[in-house]
Amino acid sequence: MRVSNVSLTGARRVLGVATALATLTLAQSLMQSLDAQPVAASPTPPQLAAPKALTLPRMVERTLPNGLRLVVVEHHELPVVDAQLVVRTGSEADPAAKAGLATLVANMLDEGAGSRDALGLAEQIGFLAIRLGTFAGLEQSVVSLHSTQATLDSAMALMADVVLRPTFPEKEFTRLRGERLTALLQEQDRGPSMADRAFSALVFGEQHPYGRSTSGAKETVESIVLDDVRNFWQSWYRPNNATLVLVGDLTVADAEALATRNFGEWKQAALPAAPVYASNRMAPRPTTIHIVDKPKAAQSSFRLGGVGVARSTADYYPLMVMNTALGGSFTSRLNNTLREVKGYTYGAGSGFSMRRERGPFTARAEVVSAKTDSALIEFMNELRNIRKPLPAAELAKVKRYLQLGYADGFESTGDIAAQVASLVPYNLPLTTLGAFNAGIGKVTAADVQRVATRYLDPARLTIVIAGDRASIEEPLKKTGIAPVTVVDMRGRPVIVP
Repeated sequence: MRVSNVSLTGARRVLGVATALATLTLAQSLMQSLDAQPVAASPTPPQLAAPKALTLPRMVERTLPNGLRLVVVEHHELPVVDAQLVVRTGSEADPAAKAGLATLVANMLDEGAGSRDALGLAEQIGFLAIRLGTFAGLEQSVVSLHSTQATLDSAMALMADVVLRPTFPEKEFTRLRGERLTALLQEQDRGPSMADRAFSALVFGEQHPYGRSTSGAKETVESIVLDDVRNFWQSWYRPNNATLVLVGDLTVADAEALATRNFGEWKQAALPAAPVYASNRMAPRPTTIHIVDKPKAAQSSFRLGGVGVARSTADYYPLMVMNTALGGSFTSRLNNTLREVKGYTYGAGSGFSMRRERGPFTARAEVVSAKTDSALIEFMNELRNIRKPLPAAELAKVKRYLQLGYADGFESTGDIAAQVASLVPYNLPLTTLGAFNAGIGKVTAADVQRVATRYLDPARLTIVIAGDRASIEEPLKKTGIAPVTVVDMRGRPVIVP
């Protein structure tokens, strides 16, 4: 038997070697065949079928007696629920002298609420295995929640405490304000932050909320006291100024009962008058290059643009298509030219920040310092070229990119909740979400050229470049593109020798 086993093993080895040799021989033959008859690369990509129509889940609206708007989306695939409570206020309601207040209020909400201090809230969040977040932007303040269906009752009660019963402890206020001041100090040495702040201030002015950072400035944050936080919350955090979005494994009846149980006693009140600003009446100014000096910077931070459009614009879909071609995707003209062809940057792009009023259009990139002047020339070339008729193939590619990518925003309950919440600051109907692909599909090349010509004028641009003035100023002047000035990171003129 021993001899038989050895023989069998030897036979297997011989067979294995023979198989390997046969495989190698076949591979060599195939390679020789391929070498002899090379296959020509296809000059065009394969044709794809038309995108399927996007079917969104049913969205149901209710309003509680206290004025709280409720939007419910049933989504029963998994036993989870996402909630977003959106309050229609943000840093646009900050007094100019106390910029950063709305953000500080939002950050304070989960630092103590109901009977729990900050540690107690954190422990309860961990025990329930939920995610709870707070955030404030320009036009909305948001408390978000992700919970399993099994812990939803307890999770919503905790969320209600954070929204309705924050305690605003002084110890946590002092700590958060100190952290904010430290972050603001750190921004003064970051080229992108310097460019962002100067650009906003130059386009809108510091008295306009769009001209200020949502996090404020050193002197404005230092001026905020705890009573400011309490008063802002009492004034704006009201049910008649809020929308609760619930998406996930619950019925409409369940959602209505849950909202009533946790937010039904929330008292409505008269709201402060909404601030009115003049961005709609701002006249464009001749193109000027503004340098924010960052000595010895290895990169220059570019911001080019001006006053754009409001979210309510009738040109929303043509602008989406035009901007995607210009700088709204990885294969856009700006990124292809500045990154792929020239190698000046890791990435370049553009976008319209569409707000209740006309927000900014911004093209941006972080460029190697030695190529600052060359990069500016390429930026200006692409801004001019996008005003020419868009080729049919590029138009089709961009529209398909937008239509196919749109479905990604509805993959999860959290995604759906965020999409619904994004409509709230602008009072847009829920049907807006389902109209996107059809709206993009109707855009023509003439539409793209029209909006590019109307909203992007290379002769009326604010150009901000944060970088090493000593090395970039003279080359920028030699381009002859526009006059060059020096400003600080708040857009204020700097006297230079």
